[in-house]
Amino acid sequence: MYTTLITAEQLMALQAADSRRMLFDCSFDLMNPEAGARQYRAAHIPEAVYANLDTDLSAKHGVAGAHGVVVAQDDGPPASGGRHPLPSRERFAAWLSSVGFANDMQAVVYDRNGANYCGRLWWMLKWMGHDAVAVLDGGLSAWQDAGGNVTDRDEPTHFQSNFVEGPPLLALVDTRTVAAHLEQPAQTLIDARAAARYRGEVEPLDPIAGHIPGALNRPFAENLGPDGKFKPAAQLRAEFEALLGGRDPATVVHQCGSGVSAVPNLLAMQIAGLGPTALYAGSWSEWSNTPGLPTRQGAQA
Repeated sequence: MYTTLITAEQLMALQAADSRRMLFDCSFDLMNPEAGARQYRAAHIPEAVYANLDTDLSAKHGVAGAHGVVVAQDDGPPASGGRHPLPSRERFAAWLSSVGFANDMQAVVYDRNGANYCGRLWWMLKWMGHDAVAVLDGGLSAWQDAGGNVTDRDEPTHFQSNFVEGPPLLALVDTRTVAAHLEQPAQTLIDARAAARYRGEVEPLDPIAGHIPGALNRPFAENLGPDGKFKPAAQLRAEFEALLGGRDPATVVHQCGSGVSAVPNLLAMQIAGLGPTALYAGSWSEWSNTPGLPTRQGAQA
């Protein structure tokens, strides 16, 4: 069972063993939401299912409340707020069943985006109680570099399964919880956005620039080496320990703009042996749209 990363060579061995598995291509582009599906149709690992961030891995039909925070949807309330609200666990289980994913399967997720979007599905499966999910280290390019085949054939047909959700393996926290523990020792926020957004020098998406008071900054791309693969576990551990500066890793809550790019940091801490840690899925998009909450600009936490 693979629970964090899987190499291209290990995936090839898994396929040769004809084991119970399902691959998911999660390629996406926030600025061009149709691009990921086009990339998938052009070339993907054989048998991979396409998982769309907007329609499969986020709540559908969100109803915007005050200040643009998603508060409801027509098939039940989402599990978080923000620009990419998590669907309810029940709706996500229904989607997994619709594509034929079952509880006894090994999931392998990948993208073309530095594990940014496939990390979302990795986290969501853990949240559903499914431990056998791994990120393809290096993504589609690593697969091709290792000699792996790609195809442009249509997505395979799957029989309906009956995926059953279990107790969450990773914690989800909400805005109220983050606000209640703001700048207290029991909570250490790590913001995965680019440094300029963290400092409030630019803000392309949300009405307020800056960061949550007390949050530390580690852009998610810093977890990868020049080859696009995650850095060695020992190196990741040393970097996160330096960032934490003596703070307890168990207090860490990860966030970003909308709860997506925070996950590579969460996964990196897991690889480094510093997990499990929590996710604030609403992140800056929910925080900055909630009246009365403090914000901070500049390099200081």
